[in-house]
Amino acid sequence: QQSLAMQLLKLVLNCLNFDFIGNSADESADDLCTVQIPTNWRTIFLEPETLDLFFDLYHSLPPMLSQLALSCLVQFASARRSLFSNPERAKYLGSLIKGVKQILENPQGLSDPGNYHEFCRFLARLKTNYQLGELVMVKGYPEVIQLIANFTITSLQHWEFAPNSVHYLLTLWQRMVASVPFVKTAEPHLLDTYAPEITKAYITSRLECVPVVIRDGLEDPLDDTATVFQQLEQLCTVSRCEYEKTCTVLVQLFDQNAQNYQKLLHSSSRNPLEITVQEGRMAWLVYFVGTFVGGRLTYTSTDEHDAMDGELSCRVFQLISLMDAQLPESSNEKVELAILWFLDQFRKTYVGDQLQHTSKVYARMSEVLGIADDNHVLETFMTKIVTNLKYRGRCEPVISRTLQFLNDLSVGYPFSCVLPNTLFENNMVKINMRLFKHFPFLGISNNYSLSDLRCRTVFYTALTRLLMVDLGEDEDEFENFMLPLTVSFESVTQIFNSSFEQEEAKRMLIGLARDLRGIAFALNTKTSYTMLFDWIYPAYISVLQRAVELWYREPACTTPILKLMAEFMQNRSQRLNFDVSSPNGILLFREASKMICTYGRCNQILSLGTLSKDQVYPLKLKGISICYSALKSALCGNYVSFGVFKLYGDNHFDNVLQAFVKMLLSVSHSDLLQYRKLSQSYYPLLECLTQDHMGFITSLEPRVLIYILTSISEGLTAVDTIVSSSCCASLDYIVTYLFKHLAKEGKKTLRCREISHDGQRLLHFMQQNPEVLQQMMSILMNTILFEDCRNQWSVSRPLLGLILLNEKYFSELRATLITSQPDNKREVLDQCFRNLMEGVEQNLLVKNRDR
Repeated sequence: QQSLAMQLLKLVLNCLNFDFIGNSADESADDLCTVQIPTNWRTIFLEPETLDLFFDLYHSLPPMLSQLALSCLVQFASARRSLFSNPERAKYLGSLIKGVKQILENPQGLSDPGNYHEFCRFLARLKTNYQLGELVMVKGYPEVIQLIANFTITSLQHWEFAPNSVHYLLTLWQRMVASVPFVKTAEPHLLDTYAPEITKAYITSRLECVPVVIRDGLEDPLDDTATVFQQLEQLCTVSRCEYEKTCTVLVQLFDQNAQNYQKLLHSSSRNPLEITVQEGRMAWLVYFVGTFVGGRLTYTSTDEHDAMDGELSCRVFQLISLMDAQLPESSNEKVELAILWFLDQFRKTYVGDQLQHTSKVYARMSEVLGIADDNHVLETFMTKIVTNLKYRGRCEPVISRTLQFLNDLSVGYPFSCVLPNTLFENNMVKINMRLFKHFPFLGISNNYSLSDLRCRTVFYTALTRLLMVDLGEDEDEFENFMLPLTVSFESVTQIFNSSFEQEEAKRMLIGLARDLRGIAFALNTKTSYTMLFDWIYPAYISVLQRAVELWYREPACTTPILKLMAEFMQNRSQRLNFDVSSPNGILLFREASKMICTYGRCNQILSLGTLSKDQVYPLKLKGISICYSALKSALCGNYVSFGVFKLYGDNHFDNVLQAFVKMLLSVSHSDLLQYRKLSQSYYPLLECLTQDHMGFITSLEPRVLIYILTSISEGLTAVDTIVSSSCCASLDYIVTYLFKHLAKEGKKTLRCREISHDGQRLLHFMQQNPEVLQQMMSILMNTILFEDCRNQWSVSRPLLGLILLNEKYFSELRATLITSQPDNKREVLDQCFRNLMEGVEQNLLVKNRDR
């Protein structure tokens, strides 16, 4: 019987889970789901016995099966609103709420994690599909909301039981509270009673878990930052309901824990374990303050709320002073990360032009800390950033997050006015020279792993943005800013010219490549980019070329340099718009060409050795994908006239295209699609080549052409739309080229008959290998008919050309597809094919494509 019941429940669940309107909803967006129940199922849904049956099954079946009954109820609760009239919907909701009440009054079944999880999903779906105004009108709402609140509080207190289910409970409360301003009924919603209790339960449970985690060596919830941030985001809305109560609780807990922490720090017998526990609690408390302050943007706020935010923020700023006073002896990573989260939330909420400068948040902060407005806050931010960079250089997560914060600051108003003065003290070069002494992460000592140098890119991006505020066309100021890098490059040049210490030179170059990439990323105007180009070319770019030749076997060295070159080739915001008389665009391309050819040659050497599966990407494919990315930027950037190279007998363009082919042939088709970054650089590059350089494509050897066409064929069905769209575009350019060539050949005039050898060669190749294009037509037709085709416009572009070039095969394919259908659908499909070609003239491609 149990086996039969299980199969029946699975059958019902699969019916309810069916994608009725073919929208392929993302299954991971589980909490936003509405089930589009067909109208002719309506009578089953209106019978009260249907819901009662599934609730009865939940109560009477063992856990394995009751879980399935609950899963069905989750879908029942998600039935589309338009299935019912208003009275019917109210009645249906009443039945669901009655079932919830029964489950919570007899909670024994919820001790099973599967049942518990499905029940949490069920509660979340109720609020997703019904409005708070409807829920409060249900009979017995006060008792049910109390039961749900108690259930939530108990769940939060048992933080180690089914932690993934908490998301659904918080979703329920977040949406309930967010709906409060829109409730028009006179019935009490009672959320002002229960929301503060839930917030308090979350806060206290997280503080209580700290000693247990540390004592028993359990997995710390704080380490899973993605989950923590998601839950805090939900909590911030809940906390804003009856905000006074929440703030009072948090202020008490913060003061109490901060006093304990201070005592422990100043006690003669410092107990490391107790300090660690207390720091864990402080980290959670700082996260809560940041969350509640950030919640101002999600909920209607008043001056009193702003004043409370000021009270809470004062305490964190005081904690920052206390923590920084311990440096450099002691530092806690978790507290530091929490503080950076708080600073970021405060920045988004209370700093900038979106807020009146008279905000009450600054009243209390001005009294206690002397922080009267957002300019003072910015200075505090900068002090904190500099302190972190100076003393926490060994802690990669803190440095990384600090630099991200600095980067975010450098993007927006009003930092452009305040930060340069605060950070640079009007002396750009002085601060920049001091950076190397004071900020360990900019150092090149052997104690640091090469990956530590990654932070430098973000740092220099932020620094350069600040420089750009007042730079204008001041070349002297730019030279001053670049002086430390100039000194470093000169040192490397001297090292290269003598018998040198490899490791030191390598570290310096990796650091310089990362710094320069950060600078190049931030220079988005023609004037500033030209200054950088004049600085680096020709002296320093040759140093980078030499480094690629020397250390091609070491991706730690080549990757930053290739990424720098790829950044240089990017014509972002039309910054590579050199003057008419300037050869800079061509010079830049020649340097990129040299570097790609050097790397491609070295890559061939690498390919000779057999690489294991886990080495293929880091040692070989990553470099190839960056080279392809750089080449694609150059070909699509509109700053090089490629015909010039052939005209003047310069072989740089030919060389780089040959390097592209050699690198491509060293990669298997499966790798092309398996590694996302490689496929996202190769296929757009191929699109550029087929669009503007068909002469090169037609000159390729047959085996290379087969390789490229096979890669297009396999990419047409890729899940990644960037890849499949690029394949469709490339195929379209190839087919159009062939069609135009055939059209010229058919004309009788003498000029038209002198057709290019390129076209003749490609046509001859296609006539010898007709199955290549035929297979692609078949793939596209099957995609349109039977797959979830997400880029129909792209797929439609090459289709007409394929049909016109292969009319006989198209007729056969059409017949095959029609006969593969059930009898009752054949006529319909046949009509669709007739409609497809209606009004299309056989010998015109461009005019008919849109039709």
